[in-house]
Amino acid sequence: MDPNKVLNALEATMNPNLRKEAEAQLDQMHKIAGFSPLLIQLIMSDEVQMAIRQSGAIYLKNMCVQSWHERSDKDGTPVTDVFSIHENDRSVIRTNIVKAIIHAPDIIRSQLTVIIHNIIKHDFPERWPNVVDDINIHLQDESPRSWMGALMALYQLVKTYEFKKPEARTPVISAMKHLLPVMLGMFRNLMEDNSASSALLQKQLLKILYALVQYSLPMELFNEKILDEWVHIMRVIIETPPPPETSEVDELERCELPWWKSKKWAVHFLARVFERYGSPGSVSKEYNEFSEFFLKRYTVSILQVLLKIFDAYRNKEYVSPRVLQQALHFLDQAVSHAHTWKVMKGAYHDLLKDIIFPLMCFTDEDKETWEDDPHEYIRMKFDIFEDFLSPSSAAQHLLHSAASKRKQVLQKTMGFCYSVLTDTTTSPESSRKKDGALHIIGSLADTLLKKKMYKDQLELMLRTHVIPELSSEVGFMRARASWVIQHFSEAKFKKKENIINVVEALKHLLLNDGELPVRVEAAMAIQAFLSEQELAEKHCVQYVRPIMQALLQLVHETENDDLTTIVQKVICLYCEQVIPYAVEITQNLVMVGSCTKEGSATGDAGDNDDKAVTAMGILSTIETVLDMMEEEREITLQLESIVAPLVAHVLKTTNMDYYEEIFSLMYSLTCQAISPHMWEALPLIAEVFEDDAFDYFTDMMPVLHNFCTIDTPTLLSNSKYLEIIFAMCKQILEKETGEDPECHAAKLLEVIILQCRGQIDQCIPLFVEATLARLTREVKTSELRTMCLQVVIAALYYNPSLLIQTLESMRFPNTSETISEQFFRQWINDVDCFLGIHDRRMCVLGLCTLMDLPHRPPCIEELSNRFIPSLIVLFQGLVRAYKASDSSDSSSEDEEEDFETAELASDEDEIDEESTEYLEMLQKKLVTQEKGSDTSSVYSDEETDLENDEDDDASDDEFGDEGETMLEAFPTSMEAESSSVDEFVAFKQVHSSLLARDPQWYNVLMTGLSDEQRKSLEEIYVLADQRHAAAESKKIEKTGGYRFENASVPSSFSFAT
Repeated sequence: MDPNKVLNALEATMNPNLRKEAEAQLDQMHKIAGFSPLLIQLIMSDEVQMAIRQSGAIYLKNMCVQSWHERSDKDGTPVTDVFSIHENDRSVIRTNIVKAIIHAPDIIRSQLTVIIHNIIKHDFPERWPNVVDDINIHLQDESPRSWMGALMALYQLVKTYEFKKPEARTPVISAMKHLLPVMLGMFRNLMEDNSASSALLQKQLLKILYALVQYSLPMELFNEKILDEWVHIMRVIIETPPPPETSEVDELERCELPWWKSKKWAVHFLARVFERYGSPGSVSKEYNEFSEFFLKRYTVSILQVLLKIFDAYRNKEYVSPRVLQQALHFLDQAVSHAHTWKVMKGAYHDLLKDIIFPLMCFTDEDKETWEDDPHEYIRMKFDIFEDFLSPSSAAQHLLHSAASKRKQVLQKTMGFCYSVLTDTTTSPESSRKKDGALHIIGSLADTLLKKKMYKDQLELMLRTHVIPELSSEVGFMRARASWVIQHFSEAKFKKKENIINVVEALKHLLLNDGELPVRVEAAMAIQAFLSEQELAEKHCVQYVRPIMQALLQLVHETENDDLTTIVQKVICLYCEQVIPYAVEITQNLVMVGSCTKEGSATGDAGDNDDKAVTAMGILSTIETVLDMMEEEREITLQLESIVAPLVAHVLKTTNMDYYEEIFSLMYSLTCQAISPHMWEALPLIAEVFEDDAFDYFTDMMPVLHNFCTIDTPTLLSNSKYLEIIFAMCKQILEKETGEDPECHAAKLLEVIILQCRGQIDQCIPLFVEATLARLTREVKTSELRTMCLQVVIAALYYNPSLLIQTLESMRFPNTSETISEQFFRQWINDVDCFLGIHDRRMCVLGLCTLMDLPHRPPCIEELSNRFIPSLIVLFQGLVRAYKASDSSDSSSEDEEEDFETAELASDEDEIDEESTEYLEMLQKKLVTQEKGSDTSSVYSDEETDLENDEDDDASDDEFGDEGETMLEAFPTSMEAESSSVDEFVAFKQVHSSLLARDPQWYNVLMTGLSDEQRKSLEEIYVLADQRHAAAESKKIEKTGGYRFENASVPSSFSFAT
């Protein structure tokens, strides 16, 4: 292959006019053997222009990600029509990739690390065991230049196994047995050098170590001696000050210096090990011994080092935000243990006064962002990811842990806050201090609301120190006061005027304040306050419209997802008052949603996710309005005309971000009736399904269910509608989509069969064939197996002779049995796998239909001795399921009681028993699932089926198999109130009629029953009569009266003879 041709093509990709032709040329060349080795050779060449090398690295990265491994189908047969890099070429790349990373400049190295990660993922250790030796050789090279590249390669090796279960990490553990001592030796040498290059290498070593232990601690790698040395290294890194010249760097950029990066990773490592493996009482049992060892041996010395960091921060020395945040996180964990709390206890007041409090005050950075970019200020304050990285949030967590868990800490903290709030000094600095004190008090709201000592004084505190600040001249104090009101919205108020004053002040801020962050905090606070204070809710009835308009305007201005939730809650709170404005509100929501959605499609990548989340929230809010107007048909039609164009637009533009919300919206629009506009949307759903929404079938299911059940005459009036729905279900059942969507597809077919009884004879063979064909492939769960069987049972109930004719005409390969024999045998074998109410009912009615047939297939006669025992199992399950369902309906949620959590003395540890038990339960569950993951084909031998059923039963017992199943959320015509079919009564009628009509068949069915089974049958008869009498009574009640006659219900039957 001509290198110049490849170079020219790569160079041309950088020219917009030549790019398309050049990429086509590269796509032709990349399949030729030798192309990828040539590419890596060009990338490594210093004679090639840097831009071309970079272009080549990107092309090679994409090529390796897409085409490195050979693909195979589900049977393991290689797929030959998809290109993969030739094995000889892969061997060349494996041989050279570590060396390429070592010698490459940073701009190219980042692409090469993606390549090596992909290679390791597919080839290590089987095809590339010597990558460990390659890395090891370069780590022990005398040239420091080799070290960084080798460490980056090692980092990718460890990252590949970072999230795997412990038993799957054996290859990386074996590798680290050789490489961890080498890393330790490197650290010893590097710590003598405080240069930037040394700090960079230290940072990379620490990142590798952190990835190694983040989710699983390999005990075989860390004996006492090794751990002693690593912890010592971490302490030295944290303690060692960076070079003096770093103080000349701007503080905003200083945190990016390698010395501070190293410190961050050192504290991060220690905090992670302490949190996950070193905290007795909150670790899984395999770490119990280690946690005791770690706590007693290391934590005090680590705390002493971290307290020096805080001391430096208190003395106005620079400490990077991430180091501060991780150090606070370590202290948060230390609060729970007496061993560490004894060290912290004496320092707590200083920590509160000089560290926690300043971090929770309004800062210069806050002021600058508030004034220059209030939208960014709001984004930062409500960004959950910012919370994970923020020293202020870490300080808040530490404060809450100490105040809620340790004796006298809350009193000392509140005393400190009181001294700040009662300071009469008036200055910008005093306002910031009051902000910090209120921030602390609000952070402790849940604890203060439970403490008898404080909760009776909260009204006085709010009236004295918070309500006045709602009218403060300082914007951030108005915002802080609103935030505090939000957190204390549950407080008990004795004076009505205080409630009115609060809600009036919040309303004024929401409607009139000139500062955007204040209006946002007021919106959050007023919703919480209205929800908790009934008097406030009633007071604001007359202001619903301006409040809603202000909230919608805020959503439009800020595109904040939390505000869309606020809008939803206010709508639910004032359902009746919103009705006159529902159309106006929906128009506003659609307008804002359209703007936000368009913005997410065209805006900067950094903002797109936030805009998309907000747009989803707006769509969800529109759905809330529709649900609230469910009984107002005229208004619903108006709302539909507003929303329908938005639905059509999303479906036509195939914007996957909004599919879940749009399908949910369509469900709300079709719950009562289906307009011609919505029927027009059904073909659009089908188009979207074909294009890119194949994975969203379960999200489509509710609206598809509505199309089948709400307006069945229209469904049947146009054969295209039924064809569309069946085609989607069939595709789901035919392709590898996962068993959950397949269960949903089968359920939808069952719903159609039962809903359209007697009207779709031509569809029955198609439905039956599609579901039985799915059963010829591997089925992993009993849920899918029974759901497919249930479609056929529904067809049997629909028309027995049509089903039997269909089964007799079908043939599947590789079996001598007829489809009828296979189906009926599988059905009887799986009777105990039918769960819930509907599934068992269908099973009972199906068996009754079979028993009542005048001309039965021969296989039915062969299974006759299992009919009655199977029915008894089903009826016993139904009794339990009905009981569970009734219990669920009648039970009301217990009110959450406020209880005062016990504080820990200085010599007591916090033991999180629930968390520990939960972790152990998850581990057991994982092991159980792994052991039970092997499955057989549905038409496998009976013994295997029984084994699988036993596993299913064990799982069912654990999770509860009574009451409704998940798919019973999609009711059929059998659940309609007008349905007069009672399975107990139907069975008794069929069974008792056989005695007179076909005594020989009756005797065959009863042959072999045990005394216990006969007794169970008698109980079913009694229950059938009781249910029949109850149903008759209900009918009489509906007609307006009762007739009292001496009609007695038998209390016993006898099948003894």
